[in-house]
Amino acid sequence: MAGRLATVIDLASRRLTGWAIADHMRTGLVTDALAAAERTRGSLAGAVMHTDHGAQYTSRAFADACRQAGVRQSMSAIGSSADNALAESFNATFKRETLQGRKHWSSEREARLDAFHWLNRYNTRRRHSSLGQRSPIAHETASKTTSTTLTPAA
Repeated sequence: MAGRLATVIDLASRRLTGWAIADHMRTGLVTDALAAAERTRGSLAGAVMHTDHGAQYTSRAFADACRQAGVRQSMSAIGSSADNALAESFNATFKRETLQGRKHWSSEREARLDAFHWLNRYNTRRRHSSLGQRSPIAHETASKTTSTTLTPAA
């Protein structure tokens, strides 16, 4: 299977909020990942989506999906990977840890199961040094319980 994975990653928590897998890299794949992120978060209003200049991300359909979700699109200069570095690192780690030296999966079912298990582990158990050695979901949970406002002085 020549599967393609599209992801939506929260830069603050490193959480994979949306993903889609298909045997193509057309616009439907990335709009499906965006829709999954919207279902996970409830709303993406005000979010910024950093992408590369791939045809699926520069398409009118993707721009419309972003606009409907309240997402502002952001693309770095052509040839610059700075804005997309986290996604590139994520993709390299995904391939290295799921394929483990193989060139491909033996079936579409195997690829989807491996992807699902790894993506779930990534969010719930994989520790990140940038998050104080917590998983993305543990980091978000800890952030929600930490007040960011000061108690007024009596």
